[in-house]
Amino acid sequence: MSSSAKKQTLFISTLIISWYSSNIGVLLLNKFLLSNYGFKFPIFLTMCHMSACAILSYISIVFLKLVPLQHLKSRSQFLKVATLSIVFCASVVGGNISLRYLPVSFNQAVGATTPFFTALFAYLMTFKREAWVTYGALVPVVAGVVIASGGEPGFHWFGFIMCISATAARAFKSVLQGILLSSEGEKLNSMNLMLYMSPIAVIALLPVTLFMEPDVISVTLTLAKQHQYMWILLLVNSVMAYSANLLNFLVTKHTSALTLQVLGNAKGAVAVVISILIFQNPVTVMGIGGYSITVLGVVAYGETKRRFR
Repeated sequence: MSSSAKKQTLFISTLIISWYSSNIGVLLLNKFLLSNYGFKFPIFLTMCHMSACAILSYISIVFLKLVPLQHLKSRSQFLKVATLSIVFCASVVGGNISLRYLPVSFNQAVGATTPFFTALFAYLMTFKREAWVTYGALVPVVAGVVIASGGEPGFHWFGFIMCISATAARAFKSVLQGILLSSEGEKLNSMNLMLYMSPIAVIALLPVTLFMEPDVISVTLTLAKQHQYMWILLLVNSVMAYSANLLNFLVTKHTSALTLQVLGNAKGAVAVVISILIFQNPVTVMGIGGYSITVLGVVAYGETKRRFR
């Protein structure tokens, strides 16, 4: 292997490890803050994430010039981005709320059903059909979560509903993005899309936070006095939320969408193992079996979709 090839391999490996670390890190920190730290404000936490994404996206694009700045060209394009931002907010808030009630392992099992909802929304909204064998691969995706739910000691109905809603919203945003920003003149890369979506998300989340979590400031200040690393944890958590998006973009750019999909499936499994080791939440053979079936279904769905495309 040539020196340049070795450097490229090392660079991509570092990107992937960093992407895994930021994704799993923000997930575990969310769980730690919301369940183990007494910080029970998932909407405010999401607003912190979006604030960091807005500031760091601006720095990365305008000052560091990691990607060229793309401008919004019309009011119509702005409204489309705003719609995506609201849906994206709903998915992140729902995911954070679910972490208050569910272990990370089960949260990831439910989140693995994203392809099912993506296929469903794609069919309902665009009448896009896949081969029947592709839809058949989605059966174990859903069946696995049903099995995992029955074997989950920490199952919580409200947490489950919020997790399913967040997963569906994430899939809906993906399909909606393909529809709203499909024309060449309106397409935005993920970095620029985050630049415009984040401030809209902060503005939308602020009144919701004040209404639904009115004591967030007083409780946060009290917690900060009790735990000296409170502000550092919030800052690191928010920066990692942005890093996860940035590294997702860079991994896709330097590998491929298929590689990202495979790595994403493996990332969920790694997150489950690490979360069980850290939080010591009880798991059952039935729960592990259900999650394994779901992951295998996702892999089969991706493979059949690629072959029959």
